[in-house]
Amino acid sequence: MAFTRRSFLKASAAGFGAAVLSLGLTGCRFDDDDDTPVSFDHGVASGDPLSDSLIIWTRVTPLNITTKTLNVQWQAATDKSFTNIVHDGEARISDTTDFTLKVDLQGLDANTVYYYRFNAHGKTSPTGQGKTLPVGNVDRVKLAVVSCANYPAGYFHVYGEIAKQSDLDAVLHLGDYIYEYSNTGYATEDAAQLDRLLPLDNSSEIIALTDYRKRYANYRLDTDLQAAHSHCAFITVWDDHEITNDTWREGAENHNEGEGEFSQRKLNALQAYFEWMPIRNVADKERIYRRFEFGNLVSLYMLDTRVLARDEQLSYSDFDLTTPAGQSAFAAAIGASDRALLGSEQLTWLSDAITTSSTQWQVLGQQVLMTKMHLPVEVMLLASLQSTQASGGDPSALLAQANILFAELAQIKGRVLAGDPSVTAAELARVETTIPYNLDAWDGYAYEREVLLGTAIAAQKNLVVLAGDTHNGWAGELKTDANNPIAASQNAGVEFATASVSSPGLEKYLALNTQDAQTVAQIEQVIALLVDDLAYNNLVERGYLTVTFTPTQASAKWNYISTIKAREYQVVESRAKELSMLAGQAQLQSV
Repeated sequence: MAFTRRSFLKASAAGFGAAVLSLGLTGCRFDDDDDTPVSFDHGVASGDPLSDSLIIWTRVTPLNITTKTLNVQWQAATDKSFTNIVHDGEARISDTTDFTLKVDLQGLDANTVYYYRFNAHGKTSPTGQGKTLPVGNVDRVKLAVVSCANYPAGYFHVYGEIAKQSDLDAVLHLGDYIYEYSNTGYATEDAAQLDRLLPLDNSSEIIALTDYRKRYANYRLDTDLQAAHSHCAFITVWDDHEITNDTWREGAENHNEGEGEFSQRKLNALQAYFEWMPIRNVADKERIYRRFEFGNLVSLYMLDTRVLARDEQLSYSDFDLTTPAGQSAFAAAIGASDRALLGSEQLTWLSDAITTSSTQWQVLGQQVLMTKMHLPVEVMLLASLQSTQASGGDPSALLAQANILFAELAQIKGRVLAGDPSVTAAELARVETTIPYNLDAWDGYAYEREVLLGTAIAAQKNLVVLAGDTHNGWAGELKTDANNPIAASQNAGVEFATASVSSPGLEKYLALNTQDAQTVAQIEQVIALLVDDLAYNNLVERGYLTVTFTPTQASAKWNYISTIKAREYQVVESRAKELSMLAGQAQLQSV
């Protein structure tokens, strides 16, 4: 991750967003020019830390609508009082990049916290802080992992909790930083009551560049999100909602007739992303996969599973899963070798990097679940029951049927695992005839998963995968298929998946009474029993992950809050969960 001035200029010219290099002290001082009224409404942020550099970001709001350009100054120091300033400078920004600015601070010391601030026309921004990456022998790395923040769905308390963590090295945001829907779209039913409606000039589904810019601007007014950004450097990737739901290479589920060309909508979304996020500009705007080194301890690979190469998602409706022929065709389709999620370019880059890396832990920061989430075919009937409920059916009837089905299958699976000889062939088929429940995840792109897991096993690497997207907390063991040509039926690593900031999870689709702790616990236990590779799940709470790496183990802690539907909330310590993987042992254990 070495960046020269030439490569920076090339990326800035081809990428999006105003960006400048800061090489040290220039003698630039904050001025008192107040002739142009401005404000710093959206806070500050830092991101993409390396051992010797750090991106700092802000957005200046001109209070006069005729303003087209602004002068912005910055300072970075090793202390909060800015007595030891090590960087300063000045740049001119304009409405062509929505008055945002990214500064790439160069020549920094490794493993060091830097404080930064901006000034524009006599106004000074809040102070932020970010930490550079360590080099050499490293004893500990701690990361917060977060995803899926839907503004109208509820308050961003999760970001506020992350801002209270005093020992983080970085925050990994795994996507769905914004949502594209209107004020009457997904998870907006409580928005008016919570005073979380989107503003009138941005209340429709976002499609144009101005729409995306305004959506980011509204999210970044949230004080909890600002607190998290100013507290710690973010390392980010996008998922689908930064563009639109279930995005793939050439389209999306939520891009419809009458909404223009998808390619233009995608360019609009990516431009706003690079303007508003503390991420380095890249020469090719779709290639944001990149690597971060935490000394000899952690190699972190941030991946793109959405924009660059993903093939369109398969649909269950294209297969007759009630017949052996249909099931065979379905299995062949999801395992096809020409079916791309990462794509050959990114997969080759990742495989080569993992194979040649000398760090203790190989960590993938990416969007969607990699664990095989295969459920008995009967469970998929819940989808049609949910459809009935949405059409006016009784939610309690759905839950009752789900409880009966889960209980039957759990009882059979328990007998199978206990070696009960009375289990009939028909019963065995009920629990062993399984299909993936989510074709938008790695389960819909099985070939590349097998290549990646086989590579990790062959190279004898400690693999940890981090995921978001599903809105619930999960942990699983990553096992190869029986027909994997590199390493058949072996554990390759583990996966830790974070709950969401505010988007609803399976509890909504299963119509769970989240106040009924006993029923919730039973269903969580049943799902963990029925999904062979799953070790843990939380179906009801919103929250985030902290993952701590040492030379001997990788430990994950799921942190949850009591509600996103009220200003007052508590941390739910009783639902916190800790699991770990020991180095050299690709399996999960309780902490």
